[in-house]
Parts: sequence; structure tokens; C-alpha cells
Amino acid sequence: MNKAELIDKIAKDADVTKVQANAALDAFTTAVVTTLKKGDRVTLVGFGTFSVSERAARNGRNPQTGAVIKIKARKVPKFKAGKEFSTKISSGKK
Repeated sequence: MNKAELIDKIAKDADVTKVQANAALDAFTTAVVTTLKKGDRVTLVGFGTFSVSERAARNGRNPQTGAVIKIKARKVPKFKAGKEFSTKISSGKK
């Protein structure tokens, strides 16, 4: 499912226009990104938690030459599915 299909699904299920569904989705993603940039986490009970993880600096290898390269430390987004969400996916329930 891409963003357009998700907007269509939200609009249909929530009985709102596609413009309203798009605005709601954009507001949600902006809020998550803004919160994660501040170093906080976003927890949606029953769905999951968005957080930021620190990835340490490390050495890697150039696959073409085999030369050692340094990979800088960085922050990466992370999502951990909630128990209810995981249960619905594994059991096939809606």
C-alpha cells in the first residue's frame, strides 16, 4: 500500500474527504518526526512505539575493493510493534 492508497482507505473508513485524510496523515507523520527529532518517543497503546536509536561508529568494508571504511555514528528511527498489533497480524484478525 502506498500513500495514495492509504489516504483513500482512511477517507473511506473515517467518512472524510481525501483532502482531510491527507491532512490528517501529514499531521501525524510531521508530529512523529518532530517528536523523534527532539529525542522523545511516540507511544500508541496497542499499536506500537516510535523511537530513536543511536548507532555507534564502526568499520565497514567497500564491497568492490574490500578496503576498510569508517562509518560515522548516527541516530536511526525505530518502530517496535505493540502486543495487540502483533497479535492481530500473527492471528490474521482485523
